[in-house]
Amino acid sequence: MRSTRNYVGDFESSFLSCEKDTELIVKKLLVDSRPYSDELKRLLLINNKDCLDDRTNQAYKDIINNTSVADLIDKGYIRCKPQLKMAENQEVMNYIIISYDNFTPHPADVYYRDCIVEIDIISNIECWDLGNFRQRPIKIMGYIDGILNQCRLTGLGKLDFVSANEIVLSEELAGYCLMYHAVHGDDDTIESEE
Repeated sequence: MRSTRNYVGDFESSFLSCEKDTELIVKKLLVDSRPYSDELKRLLLINNKDCLDDRTNQAYKDIINNTSVADLIDKGYIRCKPQLKMAENQEVMNYIIISYDNFTPHPADVYYRDCIVEIDIISNIECWDLGNFRQRPIKIMGYIDGILNQCRLTGLGKLDFVSANEIVLSEELAGYCLMYHAVHGDDDTIESEE
């Protein structure tokens, strides 16, 4: 039988800042970075080849202006769990999946923990081509990297680009996994309610 411990005072764990970091990442990508956030929305929401080129299309403008960050999360464009369930007859979508991996003690101080922030960019292969040798997931990756590389989250230091790898999920879905190094520490506390 497991024993239970009663904690008095602050409860600390360097895993607890991940939820704050996810919120900050989404905010940086889709709120604080205009006009780049609108470009990301175009790439996520509009599957047509001319999504970046046709600036006069009122339908495109309406889609971008009427879609909030909450809508992107509720409809599954932005996800925090590494799972894609495809319903029958589901509209073709593009996805950004934010996750954390490879937690290790920080070399300078074991109180802090390093991790890899992974951002998967998944698109239907039929929607990759944007013309002029541009590919949708690489374009999305470029905007994400331009916004996030060297930015601060809740922990120490800055997000540092580590690598990007192609991922193929099926005959229809593929993309890239962006990886950034992050350090977690001081913001990882839950204050006692006592």
